[in-house]
Amino acid sequence: MRFPRTRPRSLAGQLFAWQVVLVAAVVAGCACFAYVSGRGQAEETAARQARAVALSVAGSPSVREAIRTDDPSATLQPYAERVRKDTGIAFITIMSPDRVRWTHPDADRIGETFLGHTARALRGETFSETYTGTLGPSIRVVTPVRDGGRITGLVSAGITVDRVSSQVRAQLGALALAAGAALVLGGLGTYVINARLRRHTHGMNAAELSRLHDYHEATLHAVREGLLMLDGQRRIALLNDAGRDLLGLAPGAVGRRVADLDLPAPLTGALLASEERVDEVHLTADRVIVVNTRPVVGGERRGTVVTLRDHTELQALSGELDSERGFTRALRSQAHEAANRLHTVVSLIELGRADEAVGFATAELELAQALTDRVVGAVGEPVLAALLLGKAAQANERGVELVLAEDSLIDDGALPASLPARDLVTILGNLIDNAVDAVTQEAPVRGRVTVTALADGGELLLRVADNGAGVAPGDAAEVFRSGWSTHGAGRGLGLALVRQAAHRGGGTVALERGPDGGAEFTVRLPLAREGGALVTAAEGGVS
Repeated sequence: MRFPRTRPRSLAGQLFAWQVVLVAAVVAGCACFAYVSGRGQAEETAARQARAVALSVAGSPSVREAIRTDDPSATLQPYAERVRKDTGIAFITIMSPDRVRWTHPDADRIGETFLGHTARALRGETFSETYTGTLGPSIRVVTPVRDGGRITGLVSAGITVDRVSSQVRAQLGALALAAGAALVLGGLGTYVINARLRRHTHGMNAAELSRLHDYHEATLHAVREGLLMLDGQRRIALLNDAGRDLLGLAPGAVGRRVADLDLPAPLTGALLASEERVDEVHLTADRVIVVNTRPVVGGERRGTVVTLRDHTELQALSGELDSERGFTRALRSQAHEAANRLHTVVSLIELGRADEAVGFATAELELAQALTDRVVGAVGEPVLAALLLGKAAQANERGVELVLAEDSLIDDGALPASLPARDLVTILGNLIDNAVDAVTQEAPVRGRVTVTALADGGELLLRVADNGAGVAPGDAAEVFRSGWSTHGAGRGLGLALVRQAAHRGGGTVALERGPDGGAEFTVRLPLAREGGALVTAAEGGVS
């Protein structure tokens, strides 16, 4: 027959059992120590009392006078009994130097030989000992009686061991009561503490807690989402590897306050918020992250659980997808426009106006080819050239003229491989989109966006200027903040991504008033290398 396997006792139960045993052992040890100490003190007190009585009797003049008489017992026996009863000791024996008793609590023992040691007393010493006499074991003191420098007798005073033991036993009841009370109080205190521990450990035993800790550590290191836990004081209580990477924190960040981490102000505000935050997009120096927070409450605020998701790649892909959609719309529009022009050419030919048809077709072709030739001739970087041509088509569809500045020049191979093409698309694409949006609102004035792309002197310069209304001076410091936009909610991420991409490349981005009265954004990225590493320009912001 197989018996079911019993579950090991919980950690709280094990600690309770050990603590009860420990408390019982401590109380028992204290009780034994108190008993031994009390007995020793009782014996010491008895010896001091016997010594005082013996010295007092030996120094009494009436004792010396009685010893000189022919029958010392007649005088000394009543005296010794009176002193014995007054002091409460067991016996007082006065004897001759040759140990013949003159006094004894039992009168029939007078005249017998004293049982005990007297040699040291005969040498003039006063000493104590435990000896078994006629009254049983006793703690006694023996001292000489001096008369004119001569020892004429000896005095022994003592208390029986049974009397000392009875005194100790009388104290033992109070000691046992105190020990029992200490044991009960200790057990109750241990039970209360372990009940609290049981609640916190959820009744799990040590093996389960250890296994849970191992799973916890493995999960923290394995999960790709960032996990951040804050305590009630807004300090980091827990941070996994992904969270540290997403926030760009050093390994010693646990225990620090969130306000001291030098994170962007909007992100810090989201982490410190008392209310729940759901899928908020925030930018750090190098990443786009989605933040979710949830307060931990249980009668009082205990902290916050924060999850972080990396949307940097997703945001870049989303931007590229938007660009592709724009290209598609532009191509569709151009195809429609080309069909209209083709119909016009065909109609002119049918009307017998062949020369006019050739002139019309040639003029349209020259306009399109001129921009293409200008871009291809000035920008040797294929990604930037394709981006400019696509953005030109998009801008033209919206009635905006996109112009490449005369001083633009990027030779093929001028850009190092360490400068990601995706970052260039992010920077230039968002700046052009932002400029086109700005000038589209300025009807009936035809919008114009001027792009400068120049690689010279170890530096890549990307400049986008428009002839729109520009940016108000009071908003110049806010345009690069995530969420700032003049187009309503859900916008305002493009310029923040521009600054982030420029920061990753070690460059700067600046906002000024352009020559046409609108906004002019200038991005400078270092191209030169020193010691195999990219030489970065000064970390820049908005000017």
